[in-house]
Amino acid sequence: MTRPPTAAQRRVIDAADPVTGRLRGTDAQLAALVKHGLAFRHSRPPHDHFLTPAGHRIREAEGVATPVETRAQEPATDGAGGVFAARVGGEEPAPAAGPARVREVHSAWQGLLELRRMTNPDRATDRPCGWERTHLVQAAALALEAAGHPPETGGSPGYRVRATPQPEAVAVHAEALRTCAITLEEAGWQAGEYTEPRTRVRYLLASPRRL
Repeated sequence: MTRPPTAAQRRVIDAADPVTGRLRGTDAQLAALVKHGLAFRHSRPPHDHFLTPAGHRIREAEGVATPVETRAQEPATDGAGGVFAARVGGEEPAPAAGPARVREVHSAWQGLLELRRMTNPDRATDRPCGWERTHLVQAAALALEAAGHPPETGGSPGYRVRATPQPEAVAVHAEALRTCAITLEEAGWQAGEYTEPRTRVRYLLASPRRL
């Protein structure tokens, strides 16, 4: 990158999907970002454009608040012009579900796999990338929802993902703990069952795998 992005290009970068880095803009804007190494064009249809690590750094340097961080406990948008937000479980009121949400989650997961390929040194997609290690709750929740696990909503059981004091670890609460553990392990996480000393409630402690 020999010069900073233009105001129009920066607006495209700032509006990128906070989870996948997927971009929306004119052909000229997207081509310019690719030329400057801030975006890449996905090789598979529909050939969407995504931020590169350099593009993500510019976005974060601008101090853009990502909805998956600032609104983790609020309802995700339904895709009608909004941004994707990982469902961590326990959102009130319960977010709408349906085919549109399934498509959004699938697209977000595919974008995250592509981000792994772009940012992991060995281009591995079976192991979490740097973004996931700094967004543990959102990353684990996305892996669970993408595999078909329902988040806890209102009176309906499901998973809940929460931060823990332990570095690089999240707690996952669910009735089907073993199934959630298998899903996370297949997504590149390490997961083990533990018992909360005071309540005796069983939960998973999950961490992104490094090797």
